[in-house]
Amino acid sequence: MQSRRLHRLSRFRRNKRRLRDRLRQRIFFREDRMKPEAMAKPRVVVLTGAGISAESGIKTFRAADGLWEEHRVEDVATPEGFARDPALVQAFYNARRRQLQSPEIKPNAAHLALARLEDLLGDHFLLVTQNIDNLHERAGNRRVIHMHGELLKVRCSWSGQVLEWTGDVTAEDKCHCCQFPAALRPHVVWFGEMPLGMDEIYSALADADIFIAIGTSGHVYPAAGFVHERDCTAPIPLN
Repeated sequence: MQSRRLHRLSRFRRNKRRLRDRLRQRIFFREDRMKPEAMAKPRVVVLTGAGISAESGIKTFRAADGLWEEHRVEDVATPEGFARDPALVQAFYNARRRQLQSPEIKPNAAHLALARLEDLLGDHFLLVTQNIDNLHERAGNRRVIHMHGELLKVRCSWSGQVLEWTGDVTAEDKCHCCQFPAALRPHVVWFGEMPLGMDEIYSALADADIFIAIGTSGHVYPAAGFVHERDCTAPIPLN
């Protein structure tokens, strides 16, 4: 009698294990469930700063003493500085433009990883960068907002029209899109100016499930406040 009971108990346990394993396999290991297209895609917003491009050899320019390449910020990165000495400002950004286009400056592994993430997430992904270089685009990213402008573009100081520009700019270069030829300025957001694309950025943050910050100190507003715009599932700082 006792042996029959033990035999039934043993068989029950074996069957229970088999049933559990079968259920596990059906629920968690079905091939169609493991395919990326069958999984819900989170909405991801990534913010990048100077740190991500420093790995590619792009100088951050800002030194501990507050100088940019031996220049005061007020002289090369403000509208007032441009009005005082446009030749100095153009020379400063010409040097940066030449550096960006030198053969040794290439996207690094972090840029390539973000391009791959966009490939996986599609329109559920948005990259917001504080950088004015084009390394994200060269890595393959398409959904990019340059909130501080782009080095390889210039802007008409009268109409605001933006033009692609890869060479040097001189104080004599003019935009001919306007009624009156006007001076060209770097398409860069200077201190005291409003960052670009803010409405689209805040809209994306409002819908985001995940917010990731890479290579940024998190001290400069408005970007420093992005993490507070939404109670994201997971804010992730990477520095």
